[in-house]
Amino acid sequence: MKPQIPFLIFLLLSPYASAAGRIVTSLDAGWRFFKGNALGAEATGFDDSRWRIVDVPHDWSIEGPFAAANPTGGAGGFLPAGIGWYRRHFALSEEHAGRRVFVEFDGVMANSDVWINGVPLGSRPYGYVSFGYELTNALLRGKGKTNILSVRVDNSGQPASRWYAGAGIYRHVRLVAKDPVHFPKWATYITTPQVTQSQSTIRVHTEISNTSEEPREVAVEITIVSPAGDAAFRLMAKPKMIPSGRTVPVQEEIVLFDPQLWQLDRPNVYKARLRIISGNTALDDETLTFGIRDAQFLPETGFRLNGKDVKIKGVCLHHDGGSFGAAVPLRVWERRLEQLRALGVNAIRTAHNPPTPEFLDLCDRMGFLVMDELFDVWTIAKMPFDYHRHFNEWSHADLRDTVLRDRNHPSIILYSAGNEIRDTPKQDLAKSILARFVGLFHLIDPSRPVTQGLFRPNVSHDYDNGLADLLDVIGTNYRDLELLAAWEAKPARKIIGTEQRHDLATWLAARDHPQHAGQFLWSGIDYLGESMQWPIIGAGSGLLDRTGAVKPMAWERQSWWSAEPVVHIVRRVSPSKVAPVDPGFEPLVRRQSQFEDWTPTDSARHEETVEAYSNCEEVELRLNGKSLGTKRRNADDSPRAWTVAWEPGTLTALGRNGGRVAAQHELRTAGKPVKILLEVDRPALTTDWDDVAFVTATVVDANGVTVPVAADLISFRITGPGVIAAVDNGDNRSVEPFQATGRRAYQGRCHAMVKAKSSRGTITISASAPGLHRGRTSIKLIPSANWRQRWPQKQP
Repeated sequence: MKPQIPFLIFLLLSPYASAAGRIVTSLDAGWRFFKGNALGAEATGFDDSRWRIVDVPHDWSIEGPFAAANPTGGAGGFLPAGIGWYRRHFALSEEHAGRRVFVEFDGVMANSDVWINGVPLGSRPYGYVSFGYELTNALLRGKGKTNILSVRVDNSGQPASRWYAGAGIYRHVRLVAKDPVHFPKWATYITTPQVTQSQSTIRVHTEISNTSEEPREVAVEITIVSPAGDAAFRLMAKPKMIPSGRTVPVQEEIVLFDPQLWQLDRPNVYKARLRIISGNTALDDETLTFGIRDAQFLPETGFRLNGKDVKIKGVCLHHDGGSFGAAVPLRVWERRLEQLRALGVNAIRTAHNPPTPEFLDLCDRMGFLVMDELFDVWTIAKMPFDYHRHFNEWSHADLRDTVLRDRNHPSIILYSAGNEIRDTPKQDLAKSILARFVGLFHLIDPSRPVTQGLFRPNVSHDYDNGLADLLDVIGTNYRDLELLAAWEAKPARKIIGTEQRHDLATWLAARDHPQHAGQFLWSGIDYLGESMQWPIIGAGSGLLDRTGAVKPMAWERQSWWSAEPVVHIVRRVSPSKVAPVDPGFEPLVRRQSQFEDWTPTDSARHEETVEAYSNCEEVELRLNGKSLGTKRRNADDSPRAWTVAWEPGTLTALGRNGGRVAAQHELRTAGKPVKILLEVDRPALTTDWDDVAFVTATVVDANGVTVPVAADLISFRITGPGVIAAVDNGDNRSVEPFQATGRRAYQGRCHAMVKAKSSRGTITISASAPGLHRGRTSIKLIPSANWRQRWPQKQP
């Protein structure tokens, strides 16, 4: 281990600073909510005593009801829209005295207006952007003084999106109190310009703002905390005099020996703790996470991470969490990402908008690469009330704030300036907008490249008119052959498939061309909306359904993408749907072509097509112990298929490498439904808002085999300090409410999502249906470790 800059010298030169610093207070709990337009609700004297009490994040649209007449239409999943009001009463403590106070919203959907004590603070139309306001001059201070924060949200103009967007304060809110001398919001920027296995340069750039009436001499203390939680390095910067009313930059470089690099299989995350020191007092402090890694796109070999070539195996994700709508507990995303990782996925495209900050934190910790995308439209609309109405006024501010917020995340390797933008045929306009965007991206974060999901380049001639070459990495939706031809025409180009079909040919275009950085599938998970036909409420193109369950077609992807030996068998009942060359708005749920069961609806003698998805050298198929033959791996990784005379029993696939069984999978014929099997995805649960347990109810026969045709109405009951937060079954044709205690089984299963109301005790969940034996399971309650919470949960 090489020595760091001497830690002892720092201790001798820097007196201990008392921990004053900033105060961060959650404002998530205890909002008063009214669905409708409440005239005058911004005024302090408005009577909100009869309003409903809710906690945020909160999405009121997901509560429904589903209705064909709802103005969102199929694009918004046939869920309601309109105006909603939120009011939060709070008092300041003595420790807030003398501080400047700010409110921060991680996202409000949409067209928000905010007031404090009746004083207007501002408006923000884009529902995906994080923003905040200073409250200082309008706050009431002192004992017995109550402040009222009022928020009006309005998504009544519909349709406003091509997918389900949600409604309300659907992300976290906090109060931040700072000394007059402080770090401005999002001012700190950490990069690692030189990275090797033996040492890394860490560049910390920040700013100090002095809003006091006097000049102040201060110094910045920087502590680098290792992934294990140890202080890996400390530095006290040279003191600076900050004039009154001025903001002054500070930049330091640190050389860290033997760094622990951020990698996909070892996503080591460091922390940088910064404090502004004046004498013996810490005036302000903040802690940011970052990773030490070297990420590059190269024209000859695609994407490279820390000196190793990595093929991007990505999926596109919309922001909804199924039955939770847009207000998604982080555990929902964690569970989904765990499932995607098992399939071989290593990258996420945030289609088509900035995600929540904690989603990016999760990708940092789990080791996913991220394409951070900004806009679905520029000046030309896709929907009557979408972002095109606000683009000219707000796009630069929204881009700036998003990049400032997100630029320290090691998971982010690429920004996207838009998806299938309809301005591109207007060449001069599109090139002007894109050039300004790329310049702004580079100005705020010069460490990352910029791409765009180009669409129909053959129509707008983007490869020939110079538009595509404004991008650092050329991204194309669906047209991989054109993308490869564009590289061949100019081998200095860097290329990636920003949105792709699930078919084998598309994957081979990326797999077999090293200059192709990789692909992002449409989509990784089924999502609400993007349907034009009632009663279909969601799009079915995902590897996972809304509940996080793996769909049969995903096992084929796993056989191409996973590094572990896998084998999986399905019944193929029809050819896969052939996607158009120019896929557009797909109004219908995808027809299921594969079934993961050996229980066809036709029990008479017939033939079944069985496909084996495997990366093993050879696969043997057996029916009731009798071998149906062994087939070796195809060069193009296409599935191995058998025509099988159906008979009830057990169908088994054995995947072998070097003659030894490396993976195995079987399907069994189900009998009559007998009971409900209840399983929970985790044994313990905390009271954190972001924590949730998934309880799966499966209708099984006497031998425990899932009955795939079961559609029983399952009633859930909970005892103990818990609540059923939502129910779902993943069926895109179901308009049953998510906020309920019952759900019909779909393909033999449904789910209840459970939250805890106490940190002690046990929650017991039971599930029943007429004619079936009841299922039962339990969850232990434990104190919160707050590992999911980005911010302290102190309530004013």
